[in-house]
Amino acid sequence: MIAEMEARYPNALLWGILIFFVALNTLMLAFEIYYVPLIPALLLFVMLAIVSIDKYLLVIVFFAPISLPLSALVKDLPINMYLPTEPLLAGLLLLYILKYLMGDRIDIRVLRHPVTLAIYFHLAWLFITSLTSTDILVSFKYLASRLWFIVGFYLLASQLFQREKTMHIYVKLFIIAFTGIVIYTLVNHAQYGLENQVMAHSVSRPFYNDHTSYGAVLALLLPVLVSLFIFIRREDINTRFLMILLIGLYVFATIVSYTRAAWISILGAMGMWAVIKLKIRFELVLVGAVILVGLFLSVRSQLMVQLEKNRVESSGEFSEHVQSISNIKTDQSNLERINRWSCAIRMWKDKPIFGFGPGTYQFEYGRYQRSYEKTLISTDFGTRGNAHSEYLGPLSEAGLLGMLSVLLIIGTTIYTGLRVYFTARKRTIRIFSLAILVGLFTYYLHGFLNNFLDTDKISALFWGYTAMLVAMDIYHRETPEEPEPEV
Repeated sequence: MIAEMEARYPNALLWGILIFFVALNTLMLAFEIYYVPLIPALLLFVMLAIVSIDKYLLVIVFFAPISLPLSALVKDLPINMYLPTEPLLAGLLLLYILKYLMGDRIDIRVLRHPVTLAIYFHLAWLFITSLTSTDILVSFKYLASRLWFIVGFYLLASQLFQREKTMHIYVKLFIIAFTGIVIYTLVNHAQYGLENQVMAHSVSRPFYNDHTSYGAVLALLLPVLVSLFIFIRREDINTRFLMILLIGLYVFATIVSYTRAAWISILGAMGMWAVIKLKIRFELVLVGAVILVGLFLSVRSQLMVQLEKNRVESSGEFSEHVQSISNIKTDQSNLERINRWSCAIRMWKDKPIFGFGPGTYQFEYGRYQRSYEKTLISTDFGTRGNAHSEYLGPLSEAGLLGMLSVLLIIGTTIYTGLRVYFTARKRTIRIFSLAILVGLFTYYLHGFLNNFLDTDKISALFWGYTAMLVAMDIYHRETPEEPEPEV
């Protein structure tokens, strides 16, 4: 019927729709309802999801670095989410369930992969601990967001990555959008002086809550940027030059972000890169780690005395900011982390098996603080972050098995990445798998000091990178090297 109307009255139909939309929008504005203009965009996304779920997911990846929290747009709401990505991911989750019921399944090799099995265990335990949660509504909302992050950025993305080129497109889309954020942040920061460490905390808002999550993304992307530079043909001088400028921009942005956790994670990941490249045996690494732990325990009393003597606080002076990393006497940021970690451990001791429930730390930790551990930035109301740890957070919220489930995902991912790197037949797969693994290492280390996996910005990279290693293990590890083209 609509087709016949279009054939007879194409212009009339078009103008009728436009006039109706303008009238509806005008009416809604009169009632202070401002969301009607979003309807065409919503319909466009729905059509894209139905026509091409692959492109729909890539659009979400592009929006992830520049998404805005709902709280930045509308104040005093009982819920918060990132727009437009989380509603789009929720829709993607529903579409995935529908396709699954219709028989459109994920490759069984992905579903049975050790990393996926570890993720199943993680989600299953989160579900169980949500049932025993002190706030079931909060916990199930947390579980739902974790579920749509994993379904979108891991399960569905793994199917995109059957083509090697799509892995590059995924990270390039994220880099393109995030580069805009880097420039935006540097321009904002320059207004106060790039040496101003205090302003570095907030110049990336409203896109990033503070400099720590912004620095974590920079650290995740730097190894991949280097690998993409290696892939550029030597004769393509202009592109190589632009990539060098981009890498330089990201390095500079990392330095002036004053994110000590990012600096530490990059240095630690570089150490792991050296271990992998030198093919140092795992047994030697393990023995070395045991020896270092033993030395630490033997001199911990003397070490604590020396650390407490360090009163250099974070500042705009780069050397002082580096020295402040080990200041556990007066640096408020360091002391607050210790306060949050101590609360997480006390919470775990109270509920060692099931924890308080996923997502509940910020609402429960206040009463576990001790007056002698509180800092100038402490709060009892959960308004300033979580446990500052991807490991102690799950420990307090989901018990010992909650933390072990996270470690199991990390362990199986590292094993997968190493297997791809050492056994892949194709050079580009070896290079890219190592870059992805090193990028993940930065966040594994960063996770000791902060936790951002409840945000779309980090999840898009964390779960996306994990999916890439699994896809390379299943689809690309046995791909032979392409012969050199004849000149």
